Amino acid sequence: MGTLEACPLGPFSRFGGVDRPLIVVGVTHPQTCLVLRGRLRSLRAAGFRVVLISSPGELATRIAAEEGVEHCAIPMQRGMSPLADLISLVRLCFALSRLRPAIAEFSTPKAGLLGNIASFLCRVPVRIYILRGLRLETASGMTRRILQLSERITAVCSHMVVCNSKSLRSQALALGVVRRRKLRVIGNGTSSGVDVRHFMPPSSLTPERMRKSLGIPAGAPVIGFAGRLTRDKGIPELLDAFDSLLVDFPEARLLLTGWFDDSEDALSPAQRARIVNHPRILCTGFVTDTAPYYHAMDVLTLPTWREGFPNVVLEAAASGVPTVSTLATGARDAVLHERTGLLVPPGNPQALAAAIKRLLLSPEERVQMGAAARAWVADNFMHTRVQALTVALYRSLIRDAERQPAPALIKDEAAAGD
Repeated sequence: MGTLEACPLGPFSRFGGVDRPLIVVGVTHPQTCLVLRGRLRSLRAAGFRVVLISSPGELATRIAAEEGVEHCAIPMQRGMSPLADLISLVRLCFALSRLRPAIAEFSTPKAGLLGNIASFLCRVPVRIYILRGLRLETASGMTRRILQLSERITAVCSHMVVCNSKSLRSQALALGVVRRRKLRVIGNGTSSGVDVRHFMPPSSLTPERMRKSLGIPAGAPVIGFAGRLTRDKGIPELLDAFDSLLVDFPEARLLLTGWFDDSEDALSPAQRARIVNHPRILCTGFVTDTAPYYHAMDVLTLPTWREGFPNVVLEAAASGVPTVSTLATGARDAVLHERTGLLVPPGNPQALAAAIKRLLLSPEERVQMGAAARAWVADNFMHTRVQALTVALYRSLIRDAERQPAPALIKDEAAAGD
């Protein structure tokens, strides 16, 4: 499939035609397309025509091609930019009016806001907002009020708000950004699930080989992290915890499988320099496939302040690696405390260091937790199960939307999920 230069109108009716209903899946940044792997393919395999909308980028184009779907490139700014946002909104309205999808599914803050406003204006029959997290949880002052208003507008323009986790659903309700009747969690949470087979080490020698390729000495404890290197992910606390751990584990390595993200919660220049110049920290930069890196870790850490449902925890679990995370929204849904990992309060480097130290000192407990984590993920978060539930929901929404107004339909659907 190629990129749709102007998102031209295909031979589809209001509901996508009798052959293949059209679904638009929109995110803001090309890197976010990584979380759509498998999801786009499953929708296409289920009989949908799928169009991916995102800002232009080689990664988005490549993932669309890999998934066998079309890509409509519309520039969108992640930060607040009124003029650029207005231009993006006009382009989204034009694209949706030409495509005329049966379902519009938008996620991430900016694409969620602009995409759902455009879907409302274009009267898309079924409008879904995938809530992957709430940035306003860690914001304050005017920024927090603006983010709260943005989430409310997004929810008003949507028929259904699908939350990535049960705790995120509760938080969205508590913060007053969406009414209860619109909230929904599919299955046990997460939007795509995880391919357990992909993250399984191909052989018992894989961890040793991966460590060697990274220059990690044999026997050195490896504390891992995967994702954006930002304040909200708890990187400052992780750095403090790691330095304290070096007292007891002088050969330990901190493996940061991630990149410096230039977002509102970006690390300061001093914090970046601390990472780059630290002799025991390895920073890979952005990678498209994190699977090999989990195999080099003894424990994954995610000292986050807010999440939707962290995919990295599921990926580490599928790799047989236990996680030390926090009690923050979303994160606490991804770890079974004392069974698949450990949970500590966010913003507490001492508690984080103590939990990591406990697992490093107990290889047997690490192995037990890793095995339990893998079994838990296989039972509850297999990508095939999550995607099948999504397809079933979307098919039912289209059927009911053809019979009655979508708002009434989704009110009943959401109420049934309360």
